Amino acid sequence: MLSITAMELHRISLSLESTRVFSDLSLSLTESRIGLIGPNGSGKSSLLRLIKGLIKPDSGKIPKRPAHVGMVFQNPEHQLLFPTVMEELCFGLIEQGHRAESAEQSARDLLTKHKQEGLLNKAVHELSAGQKQLLCVLSVLADGADLILLDEPCASLDHAAKRAVMGMIRGLPQQVIMATHDFDLLNDFDRLIWLDSGKVREDGRPDQVIAEYLRSLSGPGLT
Repeated sequence: MLSITAMELHRISLSLESTRVFSDLSLSLTESRIGLIGPNGSGKSSLLRLIKGLIKPDSGKIPKRPAHVGMVFQNPEHQLLFPTVMEELCFGLIEQGHRAESAEQSARDLLTKHKQEGLLNKAVHELSAGQKQLLCVLSVLADGADLILLDEPCASLDHAAKRAVMGMIRGLPQQVIMATHDFDLLNDFDRLIWLDSGKVREDGRPDQVIAEYLRSLSGPGLT
């Protein structure tokens, strides 16, 4: 297991397109597996983008980030840039200064490690939706990510593909923070944060937080 850099968010405020997303949000993110739940618009994706550094807060600070933060989006088409699997996996390594031969060997080793050798000589357009999402995860691993953020990574996948993607994610030594509406994916996570209108409504063990969330959906006076 890699050592985990304690992510701290101190009194974060954020507005996007004149809409207030967060006001005075503070979090300490130290667990290995952290899930984010909440309705659409609750701030899950914005929190991930803040941690990644894709957007900056209006006020507050994130004093310490891991050296390499990787992010996997819901739609692989928004992430995959190259026509072949090998090019996709090698790009980040070559940008970091690796020679092409070294980058290709690292890509082969990564595919072998995760039992995905069948992707080696594939064109990206040949891949299924699940294979494309696996490739997105592999790409952030190839770039050396030590914190992996996932924004609804299984939303458009069938059961078999979802199982394959989550099997890879569960086997990673890196810290994982994942936003999802699929509670079944979160049962073995260490911590679950329920965001509601940009605020933390519940924060704790997945079974407790999910139970509270489901109770809130039943409406007043219903059981």
